Amino acid sequence: MVDERFLRTHRSNILRYRKLLTTKLLEHERLYILKRLSEEQSAIEGLASPLFPLTAKGLNPPARQIA
Repeated sequence: MVDERFLRTHRSNILRYRKLLTTKLLEHERLYILKRLSEEQSAIEGLASPLFPLTAKGLNPPARQIA
């Protein structure tokens, strides 16, 4: 089972990075934060996927074909 501390840590990092993005940053700082934000979001998805195997993509109905 996934340790809740890991999820909490990643969530708090994401919140911190989003808050930083609202501040005045140099371009290279912004790019670095965006990279870290993406890494944290990927980490959460990786940790949560065994717990929640159905994703939003899996819940979408198949596309209807127009005849």
